[in-house]
Amino acid sequence: MSAVAERYRVVARQVADAADIAGRDPAEITVVAVTKTVGVPEIAAALSVGLNDFGENRAQEFVGKQALFPTARWHFIGTLQTNKVKQVVGRAHLIHSIDSRHLLQAVDGHAREIDVVQPVLLQVNVSGEASKHGMTYDEAEECVEAAYGLPGVEIRGLMTIAPLSRPASVRWVLCECASWLGRLQSLHCRGVDLSELSMGMTNDFAVAIEEGATIVRVGRAIFGR
Repeated sequence: MSAVAERYRVVARQVADAADIAGRDPAEITVVAVTKTVGVPEIAAALSVGLNDFGENRAQEFVGKQALFPTARWHFIGTLQTNKVKQVVGRAHLIHSIDSRHLLQAVDGHAREIDVVQPVLLQVNVSGEASKHGMTYDEAEECVEAAYGLPGVEIRGLMTIAPLSRPASVRWVLCECASWLGRLQSLHCRGVDLSELSMGMTNDFAVAIEEGATIVRVGRAIFGR
């Protein structure tokens, strides 16, 4: 068994255990294998053990790796600059990092140009850290309310990045993000079905699942350092 297969087996067990604690079905949770700095052999090994969702942080790497592994579902999870939108829109299974209304509008504009509807998540900064990208709750609400007038995008939920700390100390951030999603769902905005919550990485994905994550983004725990 390859090192990637062994590590993924551990991750899958941790996902199942966290889901069990929360009274959830592990099948509800998508593990996105983060391929930043990861080479082709490791990605091929991950595919061979059943992983099919991969996440990239940089547009150029995203395009190159998607071309090499076109049958996988590729998520764009890094900061997306408006001048890189054309490289990602229409290729990404899901863009996790829409961090402003301006970027949402740019994605919508290009999606309409190429006649696609691009699924996206709104990146929110629940912790309020100055070093992190993401919207406030009010900004996210404005985007959801504006979504009906942006037919090139489909807002599916929220993404957040918790502070790098002990899982127990960031639980409140994950819990609060789930609360934000619930508040946005209660708006019942026309044409918006908010069902996805992307939160949790190698350090805290088990706690994120306990707090309602439907997508976890795991790199080091699968691919090693």
